[in-house]
Amino acid sequence: MTIALDAMGGDHGAAILVEGAVAAARDLGTEIILVGRSGLLNSELKNAGGDGLPITIKDASQVVSMEEAPSDSLRKKKDSSVRVAFDLVKKGLAHAVVSAGNSGATLATAMFILGRIKGVRPAIATLVPTLKGQSLIIDVGANVDCKPHHLLQFGIMGSLFVREVNRKHVPSVGLLSIGEEGSKGNQQVKKAFDLLASSDLNFVGNVEGRDIFRGEVDVVVCDGFVGNICLKLSEGLAEAILTMLKTELEGSILASMGYGLARKAFRRFRKRVDYSEIGGAPLLGIKGIAIICHGSSSPKAVRNAIAVAHNLAALDLAGKLEASINSRRDFLRIV
Repeated sequence: MTIALDAMGGDHGAAILVEGAVAAARDLGTEIILVGRSGLLNSELKNAGGDGLPITIKDASQVVSMEEAPSDSLRKKKDSSVRVAFDLVKKGLAHAVVSAGNSGATLATAMFILGRIKGVRPAIATLVPTLKGQSLIIDVGANVDCKPHHLLQFGIMGSLFVREVNRKHVPSVGLLSIGEEGSKGNQQVKKAFDLLASSDLNFVGNVEGRDIFRGEVDVVVCDGFVGNICLKLSEGLAEAILTMLKTELEGSILASMGYGLARKAFRRFRKRVDYSEIGGAPLLGIKGIAIICHGSSSPKAVRNAIAVAHNLAALDLAGKLEASINSRRDFLRIV
């Protein structure tokens, strides 16, 4: 598998992204194409010790900034690193794209270059740690405004993702709401509840925010506005808890001694709640594989995002998603 990395995206410059690519190529043997300004990338690749690894460079003269409107990037920057990366997939020269750049531009470019599954609203999905393993939240930012049938589509795509990636034969699907009863929620959620309940998914009903990290369901369905708030809140909470623990442990000699005895447990906890272990969030519903990373991604996060892209491409997840939607077109009323 060959992964095209948008090496000009992100908050911290190309050096971080190239370092992550080098780690992926060295650890996983994945072939990687760094896309961006070739002079800069050649220098960063050399500095990162990338000689002899299966990494090549594809020149792209333009960069999409984090503040740029997606429509402007499509219209004005036809040689941007993110667009050239998706062009490589379109031409069959790469199997997936990883980007830590402007997520709106990544979404728009993916839909413009690769296209979307007919009748489907693409969504961003992410795995989160729970008391029972992992759960998938979909959507976490691609769609601020959704209709009920879009939430049904998210449930279908999320269920197949968990079945293929986490090897859950019949994943449970829950709809995020303000109460367990089907009568709870706004009109969008109430109508989506009825659609999900009448589908062939293993729909278990509404779930509340507190249920997500208990691992009550395998797939949590919501619109991108609510999902993004959930994701950012959980990341902020995890960081705050770790900082609080550190402050308390450094507050006394006895606490420091206790930390010495429980150090391995704390390290395991940190690893479980570290988003960089997940790497990035797949964009589901397009005709290809795209992984969207945090703008502040570390080299480890980039390395793991490339691993996710490699695995999803090897599974032909995009093809399986399209087949799953096609088999339900009558129910979904997609023509």
